[in-house]
Amino acid sequence: MSLLFNSYPLARPALFSLDAETAHELTLSSLQKAYDCRLTRHLLASRPQLPARLMGLSLRNPVGLAAGLDKNGAHIDALGQLGFGFIEVGTVTPRPQPGNPKPRMYRLPEAHCLINRMGFNNDGLKKFIDNVRQSEWRNGGGILGLNIGKNADTPIERAVDDYLIGLEGVYPHADYVTVNISSPNTQNLRSLQEGSELPELLKALREKRKELADKHQRQVPLAVKIAPDLAAEQIDVIADTLPQYGVDGIIATNTTITRNAVEGHPHAGQAGGLSGPPVHALSLAVIQRLRQRLGPEMAIIGVGGIHDGKHAQEKMAAGADAVQLYTGLIYRGPALVKDCVNALARAAAPAPAR
Repeated sequence: MSLLFNSYPLARPALFSLDAETAHELTLSSLQKAYDCRLTRHLLASRPQLPARLMGLSLRNPVGLAAGLDKNGAHIDALGQLGFGFIEVGTVTPRPQPGNPKPRMYRLPEAHCLINRMGFNNDGLKKFIDNVRQSEWRNGGGILGLNIGKNADTPIERAVDDYLIGLEGVYPHADYVTVNISSPNTQNLRSLQEGSELPELLKALREKRKELADKHQRQVPLAVKIAPDLAAEQIDVIADTLPQYGVDGIIATNTTITRNAVEGHPHAGQAGGLSGPPVHALSLAVIQRLRQRLGPEMAIIGVGGIHDGKHAQEKMAAGADAVQLYTGLIYRGPALVKDCVNALARAAAPAPAR
């Protein structure tokens, strides 16, 4: 393993001495500089192999990067050197927006958690597409997911318009597209998971995707990202609804608004979504319920609280076809990617003959 992977634990105390969002930006900037320099690029290179299939796509391995870490798709190639089998960037909205006021991200180190209320801060669809087009990740066989959302000032009754704009913009540049209707940091967004809102959104997306597939002569898989805070009945409705509209995958799950696992922590009262190990059990329950309801056909990507290889194994055992990382990277660094791939490889290996 490269020097970079081994050195992250040494760098973490300095990064954790900074505001969480500042440290996040500094880490991405440093990673990009290391990638841009020919002398240091080789220190990033890691390509663990465990071939897998997801929504009809061929992955080098089933461990991906979750959306949110690279909102503007500005660091795809640098992040791609860390060993991921696929990368998802965004969430992007049609128009640029600053997100919620700072500070808006908090570490809870004792629990290996984060709380964020970023609010889909991003540079908008045009800049996002420019960044994606400049990346070379897909040229080398990397799988790229593009995650779309709605602007905060778009009324919820017109949310469909934003998703259609997003889908049309990213479609030619994506291996799959994720529809994010589960962030807790955009007002009323999670209501799109309920009642008549979900079928109306999915119907519009199905029609737009058919139009785009005809235009571009390829059908791009569509995934929907859901929350971990759903009742069993809500999960069943989602599982029954998505296949009716040709959705190819479900990403389970986003961050949680519950605080039971971090009660008493100084930051526990901060508004926003909690990520980290406490979400693992919540997402496992959602994955298990979805798989029981859906059967084997639809793809499920397990995300939320993966802090080590064992967690990745548990996600797959619950019914996931692939997993994604985010908060665990903040605490463990890029070594977590290889740890998860190795754990999944061990779990998939046939038992030795007796």
